[in-house]
Amino acid sequence: MTATPIPRTLGLALYGDLDVSVISELPAGRGEVRTFVRGRERMPKVIQFVKEKLEEGRQAYFVYPRVEDTGQDDVKAVTGEFEQLAEAFAPHPVGLLHGRLKSEDKEAVMARFKQGDLKVLVATTVIEVGVDVPNATIMVVEDAERFGLAQLHQLRGRIGRGSHEGWMILIAQAKTEDSIQRLEVMCRTSDGFEIAEEDLRLRGPGEMLGRSQSGLPPFRFADLVAHRPLMELARTTARTFVG
Repeated sequence: MTATPIPRTLGLALYGDLDVSVISELPAGRGEVRTFVRGRERMPKVIQFVKEKLEEGRQAYFVYPRVEDTGQDDVKAVTGEFEQLAEAFAPHPVGLLHGRLKSEDKEAVMARFKQGDLKVLVATTVIEVGVDVPNATIMVVEDAERFGLAQLHQLRGRIGRGSHEGWMILIAQAKTEDSIQRLEVMCRTSDGFEIAEEDLRLRGPGEMLGRSQSGLPPFRFADLVAHRPLMELARTTARTFVG
């Protein structure tokens, strides 16, 4: 079971190694989640928007791709941004969560956020699964172009879990055409299979019998997305021969 198909999942389904059943409706009473892409220069306005939502009683996530700054590029890290965000949102309490914390510390931070004692959670992708805080309606993802589409979709699933509207704001420095297209997909749809199909087209399905979850297979002519009807016909025909 998956809430977020990855390209390899979709590739295996096209090969016929997986049967697919789709639940296309959200649970009743869920609020709509809207997704926007913004450049770094818009960050002051994003902070102000989040402040307004906090004043309304909501909570927010800020997600970063790294725990610490490596000094090799300008990709932001969660530990480096925590103090700035804590100052920006004062007096609202801000928490820090990442994979290098001890288990008991992570559980304590998450419990405080779920209880509403923390209004903002500054985190890495450790929050992408198993986190259910209906009052958290805003997610800001910095350096969003560094995340896979399936991962962004999984992160988006952490908001909009209650009756209030949700907002996902992707802060990006997307400079290539592929980066721009990928993030536009997130704004256009919340359909996990459509997102996975676009990820499949851009990144490839990876190895069917290996570990890699991206990359193009060594086909001589076939394209899993462009030739999907042909692949499905070949799969059906092969089954008639093998019984």
